[in-house]
Amino acid sequence: MVQEVFTGSLIYSHILPAILGFLSIIFLCNGIMDDNKIYTILGVVMFFSAGLLPFVILPIVLGV
Repeated sequence: MVQEVFTGSLIYSHILPAILGFLSIIFLCNGIMDDNKIYTILGVVMFFSAGLLPFVILPIVLGV
């Protein structure tokens, strides 16, 4: 049980935000350079979700 909670919390606190942050920077750069507002907005939303999602998901996963 403890191993499953540790693995789930590690994914949502370290791995998923890093992936979302990296992809958001790619979308931001691509959207700004090509004047594509959809990619720019998607990059901004992904960037903020990468920063805020762990605070929403981790209490649910850890049962706090």
